[in-house]
Amino acid sequence: MLNLPVWKTSTVALLLLASFIPSTAQKPVPQSASPTPPRVFLFNAQQLATLRAADPNDPHRQEVLRAATAAADRAMKEGPFAVTQKTATPPSGDKHDYMSQAPYFWPDPNKPNGLPYIRRDGQHNPEIQKITDHEEFGQMGRDTRALGLAYYLTGNAAYADRAALLLRTWFLDPATKMNPNLEFAQAIPGVNTGRGTGIIESRALADVTDACGLLIGSKAWTAVDERGIEDWFTQYLHWMTTSDHGKAEDAARNNHGSWYDLQIADGALFVGNQKLAIDTLERVKTRRIAIQIEPDGREPLELARTNAWGYSNFNLSALIELAMLGDEAGVDLWNFKTSDGRSIRTAVDFLLPYAAGEKKWDYQQIGGFSANAMLSTLLRAANAYHDPKYAALAAKLRDDREDLETLLLSGE
Repeated sequence: MLNLPVWKTSTVALLLLASFIPSTAQKPVPQSASPTPPRVFLFNAQQLATLRAADPNDPHRQEVLRAATAAADRAMKEGPFAVTQKTATPPSGDKHDYMSQAPYFWPDPNKPNGLPYIRRDGQHNPEIQKITDHEEFGQMGRDTRALGLAYYLTGNAAYADRAALLLRTWFLDPATKMNPNLEFAQAIPGVNTGRGTGIIESRALADVTDACGLLIGSKAWTAVDERGIEDWFTQYLHWMTTSDHGKAEDAARNNHGSWYDLQIADGALFVGNQKLAIDTLERVKTRRIAIQIEPDGREPLELARTNAWGYSNFNLSALIELAMLGDEAGVDLWNFKTSDGRSIRTAVDFLLPYAAGEKKWDYQQIGGFSANAMLSTLLRAANAYHDPKYAALAAKLRDDREDLETLLLSGE
C-alpha cells in the first residue's frame, strides 16, 4: 500500500529543513528586525523567520539559501500537474477524479486473464505507472513546498509565481482541478475500483499546506486563492471523515491509521478547525501509540511486513510528525506514555541499536536494510528529547551521506 523510493516521504524529506535548506544564489530578502514567522505546520516557523532575517553574509544562511534555491530551480522546470492529464478514465467517467492502482497486487498466473489480482507484499507492480495521478500528486506537493520555501527565504517572485501556478492547476482551475475525494485510489483489478488504503497517497497535502503558508504575502498567491484552497481542504476533510473509504482508513491499526490522522490534523489546522485537530491528536495517544507500539518499542504490525525495517520507520515518522502538529495544537505526544511504557520514545529506542549496527535486523527486509532510514527520526528525537545518543548517531549517519536530502534533514 506504499509506493515510496527508499522509505522517504516528501514531508519527511523537507520538514527538518529549518536550518539547512540550501540551491542557486538569488537576491536575499532584506534583513528585518522583527521577522514574521510563516504559517507552517511541519517546518520550524521561527527558525525560518530567523534565517530570512539573518545577515546576508552569514555562512550558514548562505548555505541554506544555496540548497533551497537549487531545489526550487529544479521545481521551476516541472509541471504543472493535473489529474485530468492521465490517459486512463476513472469508473465515474470524470477525469477530475483521482485514481491509482494498488502497488502490491499482481495478475494471478493461475487465471487465464490474471483476475482477480493477488497480493505480493513489498513487490511493486510496474503497471501502476500507467496511471500518473499518484506520482504527479506527490511531485506537485514536493515542488510547491520547495518553491514556497525558496520564495519565503529569497523574495524571488518567480518562485511564488510558479508555486501558485502549480497549486491553481491542481486544486482551483475548473478545467484541471482534482475533485476532493479518493474514491478510486489503489484499485485492485478484478476486486474493486478503489479502497480506503489509497488515502495514504494524499500525504502530499501536508506539503501543500506549508507551501500555502510560505506564499502568504506574495502577489502571486491572493486571498481569493487562499480561500479557494481552504474550501477544497474543507470538502476533502468532510469526505475523509464521512465516506466509507475514510472510515475504513480511520479504523486501520497500522501505519495507515497514523498517516490518516496526520492528514486530518494537518488539514484541520490549515482550515482553522481547531477542535477537529485537537480531537484527532488526542486520540493518537490511545488509538495509535497505545495500540501500535509494544512496551519494548516494537511495532508488531509493521514488523510483520516483508519490509519490516522500512515500515517500522515509516509508521514512526508519521507518529513523530503528529507530535510536531501536537506542538502546534497544544497536545503533547512526545512525552505521552501508557502505564506499561508504550510511547514514541520507546519505539525510537527499539530501532536505535539496529541503526547503530549494534544488533542485526532479524526481521524481513526484502528492499535491503539501510540505517539511514532512521536519520530523520533521530534528528527529530534529538531535538525533542535532548538525548545525546540520538544526536551522536544522527551525526554518524550524516557522515555516511552527502546528498542534498541529508543536508535538508540536518538543520534542527
